[in-house]
Amino acid sequence: MSFDPKSHLSELLRAALASVAPGQKVADIVIERPRDPSHGDFASNLALQLARELKANPRQIADRLVHELPVSGWVDKAEVAGAGFINFRLAAAAKTQVVKEVLARGPDYGKHVGGKRPKVQVEFVSANPTGPLHVGHGRGAAYGASLACLLTYAGNDVTREFYVNDAGRQMDILAASTWLRYLELHGEKVPFPPNAYQGDYVKDMAEQIRQAHGERYVHPAAAVLACVPPPEPDAEAHLDGLIAAGKDLLGEEWHYIHQHALSEQLADSREDLEEYGVHFDCWFSERSLFDTGMVAKAVAELEKRGHIYLQDGAKWFRSGDFGDEKDRVVQRENGLYTYFASDIAYHWNKFERGFDKVIDVWGADHHGYIPRVKGALTALGLPVERLDVSLVQFVSLFRNGAKAAMSTRAGEYVTLRELRDDVGNDACRFFYMLRKQDQALDFDLDLAKSQSNDNPVYYVQYAHARVCSVLQQWGGEVRSLNAADLAPLASERELALCGRLREFPDMIESAARDYAPHAIAFYLRELAAEFHAWYNAERLLVEDDAQKKARLALAVAVRRVIANGLHILGVSAPEHM
Repeated sequence: MSFDPKSHLSELLRAALASVAPGQKVADIVIERPRDPSHGDFASNLALQLARELKANPRQIADRLVHELPVSGWVDKAEVAGAGFINFRLAAAAKTQVVKEVLARGPDYGKHVGGKRPKVQVEFVSANPTGPLHVGHGRGAAYGASLACLLTYAGNDVTREFYVNDAGRQMDILAASTWLRYLELHGEKVPFPPNAYQGDYVKDMAEQIRQAHGERYVHPAAAVLACVPPPEPDAEAHLDGLIAAGKDLLGEEWHYIHQHALSEQLADSREDLEEYGVHFDCWFSERSLFDTGMVAKAVAELEKRGHIYLQDGAKWFRSGDFGDEKDRVVQRENGLYTYFASDIAYHWNKFERGFDKVIDVWGADHHGYIPRVKGALTALGLPVERLDVSLVQFVSLFRNGAKAAMSTRAGEYVTLRELRDDVGNDACRFFYMLRKQDQALDFDLDLAKSQSNDNPVYYVQYAHARVCSVLQQWGGEVRSLNAADLAPLASERELALCGRLREFPDMIESAARDYAPHAIAFYLRELAAEFHAWYNAERLLVEDDAQKKARLALAVAVRRVIANGLHILGVSAPEHM
């Protein structure tokens, strides 16, 4: 039997209202948990809502409502507090009922039941495939994956998407970097630009090409440098010259170098993320936006609507008219489109695919990008209110209380693989959720690896494993606990645990609404703390069979909710520690 205390209390108040003020209608009766648990289990401000229409003191209205409340075996007490709040204390049987609900619904406990929710796209990570993923990408991946799972729990139809930046200058730089390292392997030494990609992974790709194709792509260093401007005073122009030389000398074979570098780095990112437990439904190619003419179409539409002007041969979008700090170029004087132009087309495409809500997960350094993208969507007449952007702040790694410097193949940043190898996937995923995503995070490497109660992920997983250990000692059939008599659950700790379990669906709902998967981590820590306190204070395998089964049923319910919460965060629920 499922018991919804909010619905039940709302029905009682409606019945009381019908006696106090016949004919008075209230669309929604708000039932909330008091901030201070000593005030009761639930509270309603109905009397304050009615005060103006009934032209009476809220406390007097509250007194009359309490007096007219129908008798309920689920409610132990109702009383008036403060300016006219009605506080409810549930009967023990009402509190313990949640155990049966958890055991009956199992992995579905906490999931939305009812009508269809919106179709949502969550686009996250979307790192340029120009090198290994780093710890910043790791936080964005953990947040995006947990948010997508949380929204699914809340009843939404969710698509997880990675936007592959496989067009544009950065990919050309990676291709040129790989080709220059390939030339080095064949004795053609072109000074390697400091603003090219430096990591050993570039040398690895060059070696792969050498082994597969020998000298096929070799050109003399003198020919490469013939028309390239010197690195001083403009290092970027020098790098662009090297790219142009590669395209000119290699001709159609430049495409192979470009695609090899792209394929290798994209495959590496896919593998890294899969090992991390982060999966995508769609890998969307930026190049496809150019190949299908979507970018040109988007710029033409903006021009048609009067939001584009020409200056110095380039086309500018009037983003300053939409809250941006200045106007932005969408097509350069050489005819090439900017990254911003393809981003406009990409977001237009998202809405064409019929998503009710689009959520972009970006790094905090992209904050200034929000008004220009939203401005472009507004200019195109698209429903910009359906686009939300969640910013993910930076991560600092600490070891022994000091900022950690970990060796990396690239020599410039800590890769996600290195972090995962150091502390494990579970610690990575959970620790990233220990702060709201838009707050900077200090990641304590020593704490993440410790097997102590101070380590939050260990503390939560240990609660799950503890229940498994008790059940193993008991040796009974776990399913039989679904029918256990819960009347023996009467202690303060047991009823508090029941109350905490009851909070889970509401917490899922509010966390999904606020795009806040970190709330799951906070909840799990509190639930684990209450369980450990109960476990340490009370024996579960007592002599009295009824009490033993009631306590085991509660423990199994706690285990299930912990497992459900950990699943949302992408963290395992071990049976042994």
